[in-house]
Amino acid sequence: MSERVVLAFSGGLDTSVAIPFLAEQMDAEVIAVAVDLGQGGEDMDVIQKRAIDCGAVESVVVDAKEEFAADFCVPALQANALYMDRYPLLSSLSRPLIVKHLVAAAKQFGGTTVSHGCTGKGNDQVRFEAGALAALAPELKVVAPARDYAWTRDKAIAFAEDKGLPIETTKKNPYSIDQNLWGRAIETGFLEDIWNGPTEDIFAYTSDPAQPREADEVVITFKEGVPVALDGRALSPFQIIDELNRRAGAQGVGRIDMVEDRLVGIKSREVYEAPGAIALITAHMELENVTVERDLARFKRGVDQRWSELVYDGLWFSPLKDALDTFIADAQKYVSGDIRMTLHGGRAVVTGRRSEESLYDFSLATYDTGDTFDQSLAKGFVQLWSLPSKIAAARDARHG
Repeated sequence: MSERVVLAFSGGLDTSVAIPFLAEQMDAEVIAVAVDLGQGGEDMDVIQKRAIDCGAVESVVVDAKEEFAADFCVPALQANALYMDRYPLLSSLSRPLIVKHLVAAAKQFGGTTVSHGCTGKGNDQVRFEAGALAALAPELKVVAPARDYAWTRDKAIAFAEDKGLPIETTKKNPYSIDQNLWGRAIETGFLEDIWNGPTEDIFAYTSDPAQPREADEVVITFKEGVPVALDGRALSPFQIIDELNRRAGAQGVGRIDMVEDRLVGIKSREVYEAPGAIALITAHMELENVTVERDLARFKRGVDQRWSELVYDGLWFSPLKDALDTFIADAQKYVSGDIRMTLHGGRAVVTGRRSEESLYDFSLATYDTGDTFDQSLAKGFVQLWSLPSKIAAARDARHG
């Protein structure tokens, strides 16, 4: 019996080429597993058929949209997860879930090896192998054709053309694209020259923010850090993210062009579009400003950054990330209320906040009649607060 390889299949160049290549190199039967993570613009029936047309003996499509939204996007939202303060971890979040379903398929079909389309330069090889497979199924072997057999992108395109594989990537369209519910990543091609600006044709989730249009106002309701409604309509996390992708995307919200520090030690130019993620993170951060006590908020910002780094580095199942999850969940118990936002011109701008758990006290904050803040206490507070600096300054003066 031939060896069975379970392949994480996206339908793109690298994984389409991998099917006949693995069959030839390993004399293996390839089982393609495509995971529906809510990626817009992709027909999963077409992707399923493409795997068979490329030579897979089985082609499985897993509907994981709701699971991805609730179990991966929502924790990232509660952590305000932005790697390098900009990137909302769209690819990083999907890998542990994909691996979970690869392991399930390996058990179902008798697979002994799993495969992915990652290169040796990227972060995803770590997320698939060290981060997830090592934790969920260390007994499975791993093969990565693009990395292990030194595939270059031009060689992969030539192989695909020689085999007549039904894929869309050509020499005229050389982008590498990864997309899911949380956003879309575009890289390679002319974008590798970091002086080149992105052209409008590479974007799919967002419209040109410079084009004139009417603004869109939305009210997002949270309960304990989880988005539960839009404009008063109760919806699931998946439905909320999906609708905000359309509405914020129509306003050009969520475009990101950055040079990113990869885990493998190189810098990489990445272009992202994440309209729903950026709108939600902006709203959630503002609601935390209203409902989370100052010292807890200050400490959580450091936790959020470390959480983002762990997930980016492929350590979703690590003990530290699990411990930080517990802290973040506890910090969300009062993050409930409504945030009103205006979506327009590429920006998501908060214009209103309300919460029964609010720590904002109008009578303490106002400068008008009705002010209950006792300003007579401030003078002594300022003197005591500045005392250590005053004493240190006197010592410094003695030493010239």
